[in-house]
Amino acid sequence: MLRASFWLTALLFIPLGLLLYFLPPVLAGTLGVAPLWLPRVAGGLVLAWGAFQVAAGFAPDAVKVGGLAGGNLLTVAALLPAALRDGALPPTVRTLMLALSGVLLLLAVVAILAAPSRRRSAKVEP
Repeated sequence: MLRASFWLTALLFIPLGLLLYFLPPVLAGTLGVAPLWLPRVAGGLVLAWGAFQVAAGFAPDAVKVGGLAGGNLLTVAALLPAALRDGALPPTVRTLMLALSGVLLLLAVVAILAAPSRRRSAKVEP
């Protein structure tokens, strides 16, 4: 369950990072992004975060779970106010941002609940 949280988060962030990095100018104009280098920088960061989630999913521990949950919750904290603001975004983009926030929040909660405890991970020798 914990590895699934990492990999599902990566499945969200890697395509989003690639989309932002290779954002067509027509879509950038639709979204209202004037300097095209901003989504490219954001896309590179999101892509790197998604790749880290794939790597962390192979050997999750408490620190990586904290990074996953913290990153997801910070992303939700950034997306949710913008999505809830009336009339600021087209309805399709608003719905997409709300859905993404919900999925990321759910994955953060699952990761926190499935995190290995120190007692379980500590080796006990007789």
